[in-house]
Amino acid sequence: MKSRPVEADGESGQRILPAAAKAEESGGPVKFRALLVDDEEAICALLSHRLAREGYQCRTCQSASEALELMKQGEFDVVISDLRMPGMSGMELLRKVRAQYPRVTFLVATGEGDVRVGIEAMKEGAADYLLKPFQMEAVVVSVARALENQRLSREIEEYRKNLEKMVEQRTKQLQAATKRIESTYDETLEALGAALDLRDTETEGHSRRVSRYCLEIARAMGLSPEQLRQIARGSYLHDIGKIGIPDSILLKPGKLTDEEAAIMQTHARIGYDLVSRIAFLAPAAEIILTHQERYEGTGYPQGLVGEEIPIGARIFAIADTLDAMTSDRPYRRALPFSAAYEEIQREADRQFDPKVVKVFLEIPQQTWERIRMEVAGLRRMGETPGDPQAA
Repeated sequence: MKSRPVEADGESGQRILPAAAKAEESGGPVKFRALLVDDEEAICALLSHRLAREGYQCRTCQSASEALELMKQGEFDVVISDLRMPGMSGMELLRKVRAQYPRVTFLVATGEGDVRVGIEAMKEGAADYLLKPFQMEAVVVSVARALENQRLSREIEEYRKNLEKMVEQRTKQLQAATKRIESTYDETLEALGAALDLRDTETEGHSRRVSRYCLEIARAMGLSPEQLRQIARGSYLHDIGKIGIPDSILLKPGKLTDEEAAIMQTHARIGYDLVSRIAFLAPAAEIILTHQERYEGTGYPQGLVGEEIPIGARIFAIADTLDAMTSDRPYRRALPFSAAYEEIQREADRQFDPKVVKVFLEIPQQTWERIRMEVAGLRRMGETPGDPQAA
């Protein structure tokens, strides 16, 4: 097969129309590059002549397979193809061009009896269909309209891509700002925890260790990142309400009277009232309020039973007991982790949620020893707690 030129030779050896050749020689602009495909040479010549007058650079060929070869060799803006041709049909050519050259505008030419076929071609992606015999002015208008629609589609696509880039950029900026805010939150958290340590130096480091223990159990239970974040904050601030307890009771070396014990128990409600007013800590406040509840319902301040207790507080109950038993106290030395394991297992279904106990017992004891050593190092360095990623 060979491409069908219409007079005047171009540099590539393909023949182009005299009008297009003159436009190139005079330095005039060429509107678009058009590929015309029809097994009748006269039709190709007719279309080429008229489109060249409008500034199009036209190339012609008599088969779909030759058209595909020409498209490999050079770029085209528009293809006009007959539907009925020997060998590969115009419909097949349309599908291949749409797949390989999606930015090329494709119009089909069909006889009056093939209008339905033309409509089917448009469903396949053709921009328009041209009826034979051609009304040349209508052809020029149809081609120009199809190319303009393609241009608008490209502009819309570019606008969409630019918009997506802008949204992505703004999202990154928002995420960076959120990280800065969260960093400020954790600094606030550190300040609140430091204020508590100043009140009760005997338990210094307790809140930090318990927070880390809670995170270890929560991760093993498969809780979400947001749940981890709130558990970290709530467990770290669980005793913040003790700021409102008089020193005479908080620091009393001996056993508390019933009246003093009742006052001490108010620290859960005091802490909740204090923290729940801080927007970013409000979800964590539930742990502060319920951290002294017991699974069988004998805890305080609400006497909640079983799963009425938030999952964060049920996890905290085990972490708190673990740290209390394995830490030095004025009245005794720290117990080994094995003793804490036995006690926690014994209290399953009474003080502790048995499901959480099961997960806890599956975590190696060396994990808790490692966390205790890490927290001791962090406290010396003054590092900020409360970050679920830190554990």
